[in-house]
Amino acid sequence: MELREYFQENEGVGVLSTSDAQGNVNAAVYARPTIKQDGSVSFIMTESLSYHNVQSNPKASYLFKENSSWRGKRLYLTKIGEDDDAALIEPLRRRKYSEQTEKKIKPLHLVHFRVDRQLPLID
Repeated sequence: MELREYFQENEGVGVLSTSDAQGNVNAAVYARPTIKQDGSVSFIMTESLSYHNVQSNPKASYLFKENSSWRGKRLYLTKIGEDDDAALIEPLRRRKYSEQTEKKIKPLHLVHFRVDRQLPLID
């Protein structure tokens, strides 16, 4: 099954793990990625620790656990670019907030990653 189909058909919990240039790690809950035509994946990121980490260290890992099972995916990633254009980001947002909350949200970035390796959640 292709990644695009997999993430369209499965719901669950995802965790993006990153580290800074000194190797200090961070893990954060992230929605399912957007899968592009070329097989790369994209995440909408605020200016959080994860975002700052991938600015200095392009390597990341995304773990996805399907709801009600121990099935899932582990993706090993390398950042290949990013877009800050709201016209690109807005259609990809799955969660909408009140106008008041939207004003408090930090700037959004669409960060693109190459999938270097893909493994099941449990071998």
